[in-house]
Amino acid sequence: MNVKIKKILKKKNKAKIICLTSYSKNISEILDKYTDIILVGDSLGSVLYSFNTTKKVNLNMIIEHSKSVRQGVKKSLMVVDMPFNTYRNRREALKNAKKIIKYSKADAVKLEGGKKIIDIVKYLRKNKINVMGHLGILPQSHKGKFRYKGKTSIERKNILADAILLQKNGVFSIVLECIETTLAKEITKKLKIPTIGIGSSVNCDGQVLVTDDLIGLNLTSIKFVKNFYDIRKHITIAVKKFKDEVKKQKYPTAKFSY
Repeated sequence: MNVKIKKILKKKNKAKIICLTSYSKNISEILDKYTDIILVGDSLGSVLYSFNTTKKVNLNMIIEHSKSVRQGVKKSLMVVDMPFNTYRNRREALKNAKKIIKYSKADAVKLEGGKKIIDIVKYLRKNKINVMGHLGILPQSHKGKFRYKGKTSIERKNILADAILLQKNGVFSIVLECIETTLAKEITKKLKIPTIGIGSSVNCDGQVLVTDDLIGLNLTSIKFVKNFYDIRKHITIAVKKFKDEVKKQKYPTAKFSY
């Protein structure tokens, strides 16, 4: 088993796991000092490309960003999302997972779903591919308005069963997205592997956010997003200073010229 994954597993019930997204070397270099997991998420579709769905992110896109991210990661576990329509069957999943790992040197891949993709998860694990699961809201297959999961007894039962099934078939952790608080707590308590929450309460073993959201670079009104810093304000100040100095011919001085 991957040494970094062993460290993640040991944090269960002992220390909160920190996970953030990155799509470039510069950001991953900063995150790596503080994170346990760096996720190259298909959220890059909406964050960087203004796509209205993650379904538009393709394999080459995720690989190119992953290659950049890898350059800035030293200690964290690097996980890459497998894009929509890249794991429709076992052979396709294995081929594309191997391609992601070959070119990005990622430690693991992440797939969305439970029972419907369990044969694929099982096949990837059989072929030594490390897999992170993802339950709750599944952006790649979701239709209609987004709402939290675990509202009905049937939904709760199915999500819990999926979590147990994923664990049984070798995933090392599961992202729980927008799952009702008490259900997230129940899943976390029943599983031996860590849960990483996003909009699923403090009861999970760790938390993940889109980095661009938490620093205020990507403006969003999503309920679970907390703006920890207004980076836009400081970018604006820097750009205005640049503009003023150029117009007043204060930049570039001899110091900044050849």
